[in-house]
Amino acid sequence: MHVPDGFINAPTSAVTGVVAAGAVAVSLRGARRELDERTAPLAGLVAAFIFAVQMLNFPVAAGTSGHLLGGALAAILVGPYTGVLCVSVVLLMQGILFADGGLTALGVNITDMAIVTTVVAYALFRGLVKVLPRTRRSVTVASFVAALVSVPAAALAFTFLYWIGGTTDVAIGKVATAMIGVHVLIGIGEAAITALTVGAVVAVRPDLVYGARALGQRLKLRVNGELVDAPSDTGPAPAPVAARSHRKVWITGLVASLVLAGFVSFYASADPDGLEKVASDKGIDEKAEEHANADSPLADYGVEDIADARVSGGLAGVIGVGVTVVAGSAVFWAVRRRRSDDTSPSSTETTV
Repeated sequence: MHVPDGFINAPTSAVTGVVAAGAVAVSLRGARRELDERTAPLAGLVAAFIFAVQMLNFPVAAGTSGHLLGGALAAILVGPYTGVLCVSVVLLMQGILFADGGLTALGVNITDMAIVTTVVAYALFRGLVKVLPRTRRSVTVASFVAALVSVPAAALAFTFLYWIGGTTDVAIGKVATAMIGVHVLIGIGEAAITALTVGAVVAVRPDLVYGARALGQRLKLRVNGELVDAPSDTGPAPAPVAARSHRKVWITGLVASLVLAGFVSFYASADPDGLEKVASDKGIDEKAEEHANADSPLADYGVEDIADARVSGGLAGVIGVGVTVVAGSAVFWAVRRRRSDDTSPSSTETTV
């Protein structure tokens, strides 16, 4: 789904760039409300995990593969505003370091892969959890459905952008049929990965899943500016959320990301992804341009001057995970710190 330079004309790319910039600005403000003592330490990790899993192309049809987009996963784990930022950080790292997704098409990619997937997935997810039983299984089921729908929604969004500003003369009906058809299949893989990941985190630490917080809401007390669970009348209260360590989850997630990007990615499908396949079959790629960073030492997810493909790709994946988790964590901690700075003195008083 990474759109290269040359697929969409300059005016349309510029407009989507403005849309993407506006959405990122709104998300930076919205993320202040989402990035609390639970989500802030994990948001950078979510971005790194999405980067790692996006390297794992899986076969979906003859000669075609797909990979995670990640908007649904990020929105459910850390919130929709933070989710937009997570995927945007991943796309920025991929475009600059790995020559994956055009730089002039960055606005198109953020609009399509970060904004559309996150908004569609989280809106559907919230609607489902309101009507389903208030259980952890319902969160997993809602995650599956939301992720499944988000992928063809992104394909439809690309088709719309291509209809407005495509650089080749291809019947839009053919593009829509091909894009939506293959991305429904990719959506099944996206749904499975999202549901498995959300289900695994919900099983061990439901308090860390933004979309699962309504499962067992309890009375909150604000103590020294932080919200903690009020004591239960039926027994001893669990440790306050702020006091519960995220270290095990963070380390486990980071190790999993490094293993996926550094080792498992070598066994990913080498077939073109859904957009590449459709572009080749329908002639959309006739005016595709070489990436501005095609000479990057990490271009095409390999390290320059390392001949062994396994070592080159694995090292590139490890570098990508490391850079993404550092860049993402820096952004999210800065947003979290801004939230703390904006807290008024009266809101830090102990209240009941």
